[in-house]
Amino acid sequence: MAGVMTPAGPKKMAAVRAALVVPLLLAAAACGSDEEPEPAASAPAAPPPSAAPSDPSPSPSGDPSARAAAAVAAMSDTDLAGQVLMPYAYGSSATVVDKGSAAGNQGLAGVDTPAEMIAKYRLGGLILVSFTAKDPTGATNPTTNVENPEQVRKLTDGLQEAARKLPGGAPLMIGTDQEYGVVTRITEGVTMLPSAMGAGAAAQPGLTEAAWRAAGEELAAMGVTVDFAPVADTLGPPANTVIGSRAFGSDPQANAQQVAAAVRGLEGAGVAAGLKHFPGHGHTSGDSHEGLPVISQSRAAWTAQDLPPFRSGVGAGAGVVMSGHLDVRALDKGVPATFSKKIMTDVLRGQLKFTGVAVTDAMNMPPAMKWPPGEAAVRALNAGNDMLLMPPNLGAARDGILAGLKGGSLKKERLVEAVTRILTMKFRTAARTRPELAVVGSPEHEKAVAALDAASITVLRGPCSGALLSGPVTVTAPGDREVARVNLVRALQAQGFKVQAAGGAVVRLVGYGDKSVDLDPAARVTVMMDTPHLLASSRSPVLVATYSSSKLSLNALAAVLAGKAQAPGRSPVAVTGLPRTAC
Repeated sequence: MAGVMTPAGPKKMAAVRAALVVPLLLAAAACGSDEEPEPAASAPAAPPPSAAPSDPSPSPSGDPSARAAAAVAAMSDTDLAGQVLMPYAYGSSATVVDKGSAAGNQGLAGVDTPAEMIAKYRLGGLILVSFTAKDPTGATNPTTNVENPEQVRKLTDGLQEAARKLPGGAPLMIGTDQEYGVVTRITEGVTMLPSAMGAGAAAQPGLTEAAWRAAGEELAAMGVTVDFAPVADTLGPPANTVIGSRAFGSDPQANAQQVAAAVRGLEGAGVAAGLKHFPGHGHTSGDSHEGLPVISQSRAAWTAQDLPPFRSGVGAGAGVVMSGHLDVRALDKGVPATFSKKIMTDVLRGQLKFTGVAVTDAMNMPPAMKWPPGEAAVRALNAGNDMLLMPPNLGAARDGILAGLKGGSLKKERLVEAVTRILTMKFRTAARTRPELAVVGSPEHEKAVAALDAASITVLRGPCSGALLSGPVTVTAPGDREVARVNLVRALQAQGFKVQAAGGAVVRLVGYGDKSVDLDPAARVTVMMDTPHLLASSRSPVLVATYSSSKLSLNALAAVLAGKAQAPGRSPVAVTGLPRTAC
């Protein structure tokens, strides 16, 4: 999902967080400090129309499409307009929030609580968000409303209770960006998968599917119905840090296999998978938080490099495709893909035969804010999107849709089509039996994910067998990576190493956003916990890539360093001066 941004140092991140108080940048999605920022201020949302809400009517049981058709038939224009809106809300509970969260919700929607937001705008969806500084999408999440599995389930239960009171009785679409790796919303208590690039390095789709099925079961248990993942972008130049390790790699055919596996895992667990960022964000280093990234490939190059993972994800049954705010010159020059009928209808629906729900990337990102919120909403719907993610002004977006219906710039049939797709998916996911919360972080899930982690570890320089370290060990890392450092210390101790604060063979950990200055030229081993390009600048005799900093990834690393496991991974991107694997 959602928005993306380039890495930033502490001063820049502070400025970015401060900028979130600007009304136009109130919301955006897509993914370290645990501190929750003060709620941002915004102009109050426009008041709802004076017309009374339609009376909720029971929906027939059975086929999701039949239920959707019956529900749509009972909806007013205002009901329909609300169903295509998917904002975020402040507060970790649906009905009880503190003063700060109430102020944030007043700015977003003129209400105090998330439940009141659902009722006022008759919302079709809501996205769960979290702010973390070490996250390429961090600036798009000005608040955090996820804490742990128990809290998330109580929150989603409360949100669904509010949605059940709306006309048509449709459940709420509850989404989040649980990509794993650097973009992960819910981190406490869940089984953390490696990044997509880690799975790409393992190159075993069966392991990927099993891991993502575990992830889907955990999300379903917490009440999440849509995961805006996997990232189906094929990674191009190394300068593309916007996507980086969020992508499976640079080989479109290998990516296609991995994307399909992740989709099968999520959808098999009853969670809709959301492919992003269509039609492909990998071949640009531009940042859509600052402007409209340009993708200048020929159509033939786009077809060969960017299309395959999206085609395979659609073929595997992905319920959602997220549009990107991208100027793909070969497809529709100068028009952001989100607002391009040629891309979102002719290519996505016509060429790829996608029949699910098309969701915009965050509507408060600069390319989407070229127009006022109401006009942008109508343009996105007319292009072929069904759900509008994070409009910058909820009331203005809703009122713009209603004005479009009245004035003829938005046809009623297009809105009905969008809502029917949304409701069909929501009734389908609601029909699945929700797992018990006990599955979250279960040993079975940990075993499935650990197998993928073990297959991902890649040695790019150094021996391929035997212990890579001997004697006392000292683990170092930049100051903001203390959690990863401590986890590796514990993992090495479990493997029998003596770990000491100083004087041992140095293992240097680096990760997302780190530069050459963060390397240690005296380190025996340098480990990259993200896209491995930085390893080209390291002097260490042993170079290893884990592609992520999860506890299970570091456990797998420790086994390799101890010589108790092989490093079967192969870098899914080229690193200057280094082989894809030394083994």
